[in-house]
Amino acid sequence: MKRKVFFLGLIFIGLFGFTLMSNNNLIIASDGPKFEYTKEANTFDLGTLYIDELEEVNLEIEFENKGDKPLVVTHVRACCGTRVKDWTKEPIQPGEKGTIEVHFRLAPRPHNISRTVVAMSNDADGQKVLRIRGRVAERDETLDQQF
Repeated sequence: MKRKVFFLGLIFIGLFGFTLMSNNNLIIASDGPKFEYTKEANTFDLGTLYIDELEEVNLEIEFENKGDKPLVVTHVRACCGTRVKDWTKEPIQPGEKGTIEVHFRLAPRPHNISRTVVAMSNDADGQKVLRIRGRVAERDETLDQQF
């Protein structure tokens, strides 16, 4: 009797373990959509902009679906007076790209530029942040006269 219970227990544990392994493999095989900005380190670097040449900044930020299911971007928001003009709203197939268009103005004084754009999608990670960096500076006229 004890042997039957023991063997039944082993069979139960074996079946339970097999079921867990099967479910794990299903999760690994299907990653789903994967949102990735095409900029390195999720940073858009504007470099140095000079006060005497300042214009409104219009950026087209590109992203890609690196997953194996369609990616749907549901909402995009930005901070600090940055306006989101538009983004790709239709599903983005695996391997395809979409864009986010943003617009902002810069104050005509020396300062560092630090803005963020956050996209929400059906990616398992939820939201993805892109940082916009740069610098506004005065042009050094003595340096310009040397060239």
